Amino acid sequence: MSISRRTTIVSASGLLGAVLLSACGKQTTDAASGASGSASASASPSASASASASPSEKLVAWTDNAAVSHLFFHSLVADPKRAFDGDSEAGGYLDYMVTIKEFKSVLQQVYDRNYVLVSPHQLYTATPDGGLTPKALDLPEGKKPLVISFDDLSYYEYMNGDGFADRLIVKDGKVVNEYHDASGKKLTGAYDHLPIVDEFVEQHPDFSHDGAKGVIALTGYNGILGYRTSDYSYKDENKNIEADKKKAKEVAEAIKKSGWEFASHSWGHINFTTSPLEHIREDNEKWQREVAPLIGKTDLLIYPFGADIAKVEDYAGAKFDYLKSQGFNAFFNVDGSTPAWGQLRPNYLREARINVDGISLKYALKGQQTALLEFFDPKAVLDPARPPSISGS
Repeated sequence: MSISRRTTIVSASGLLGAVLLSACGKQTTDAASGASGSASASASPSASASASASPSEKLVAWTDNAAVSHLFFHSLVADPKRAFDGDSEAGGYLDYMVTIKEFKSVLQQVYDRNYVLVSPHQLYTATPDGGLTPKALDLPEGKKPLVISFDDLSYYEYMNGDGFADRLIVKDGKVVNEYHDASGKKLTGAYDHLPIVDEFVEQHPDFSHDGAKGVIALTGYNGILGYRTSDYSYKDENKNIEADKKKAKEVAEAIKKSGWEFASHSWGHINFTTSPLEHIREDNEKWQREVAPLIGKTDLLIYPFGADIAKVEDYAGAKFDYLKSQGFNAFFNVDGSTPAWGQLRPNYLREARINVDGISLKYALKGQQTALLEFFDPKAVLDPARPPSISGS
């Protein structure tokens, strides 16, 4: 099955007049025939994964849980020569991806600037009736909270052979990548953000607050985590689909145990701004049928393209009512104009994410986007393997 990539730039939520730049996978309009499901709050990261403060450190209460910075990334380029080779996909990779070298540089710089990883679930407590209350967030003195998330960790078919990791596996008790180099040799190790973050936190345990790592946003149409698990897409052609589902579920469990969390990114990477309610309902039913059983329930929804269901006004209306009825409590759009933006209301958390990619790096270097300067020096981050154009746009 061949599903091509759609590289779309969408101005979705209009937050603070920002231009929202984000695209990842194919946007599909398939109708669902499956039964609906529901989502509920997932567990917070295990406190045993790492600690953010020693007993002697002074803890200070963060004053506004709605104002927590959030950076997001797409899959990392492991081999720039293959990704940026000038073919039909190269422009999209330049626009929406960063290299392993760039990502590692970002991690080091945000750590050096006293940011510490937190989970969205460390910001609020959800009640069975759908209410939300702020949760006390006490950080070591001088530390600033940061959520990181990663979109489309499905290792889409269109990326095959272009210098990206193939999938996630569990090896020697750790989640790592399988990756084929340019010669076709299969390697295992840290070839994408998840194992890279795990290694960084092992070296710098104070970078994680009570075990928090990051949020992984999953679609479903190409399966998840590098396994072709979708019955809608692969039932007639993947003879190992049940084995793939079992393996993906095992990997997902290991991922959660290490402090990571999952979010819905819709099944077909749909646009929530323009999609009618019925399309959103059909897509969510697919996600609840095919993805939730493999990763567990989640109350986190990361909008594809950053395409929110409202602008800066509070949520209301049929789309929000439906999503709340499905158990979603936290919603994430895209806004690269400010280091932090959010709303924590009695029935939802809403948080803006800042895209870190070729487009945002290019705008930052031109002085047209300043939010990234809060977290790192874009010029110092830039990989020499990236072409002078930086982005493909």
